[in-house]
Amino acid sequence: MRVSHEFGPYINKNSKILILGSIPSVKSRELGFYYMHPQNRFWKVLSDLFGEDISNTISDKKKFLKKHKIALWDVLASCEINGSSDSTIKNPKVNDINGLIKNTDVKTIFVTGKKSLDLYNKFCLKSTMIPAIYLPSTSGANCAFSYEKLIREYEIIIKYLKK
Repeated sequence: MRVSHEFGPYINKNSKILILGSIPSVKSRELGFYYMHPQNRFWKVLSDLFGEDISNTISDKKKFLKKHKIALWDVLASCEINGSSDSTIKNPKVNDINGLIKNTDVKTIFVTGKKSLDLYNKFCLKSTMIPAIYLPSTSGANCAFSYEKLIREYEIIIKYLKK
């Protein structure tokens, strides 16, 4: 099934880092924002990293991102995909990552998951000239990473926000 990104990037001119996924999950597309599946650990990881509660409202998530100068988007604008499984992605059409960050303070790009990294390196790296830093997927399907291990991997974000 061909799916398109149904909501835009979250970014502002003061954003320092950009975190890219592949394409929103079925649940995220339904709810209209990033990492919204209840089993996805993204927001819990950020909440614990920064020592702040992040409510389930999109408005509060956006306030948190703005406060911490974090931008979110996805590598893909559209693709063929079965459900939310990145391993089934075919015929990808990429977003203009370089155009997005051109007039911002974004100097560091993180990608969540191997598929995002592969897609970014193949389609976006030449235009951005910013090598992506890999972060493991926070999907509940990523059983290889315990919550504690995800926290350790995501701590690198703090380092780049302090630069």
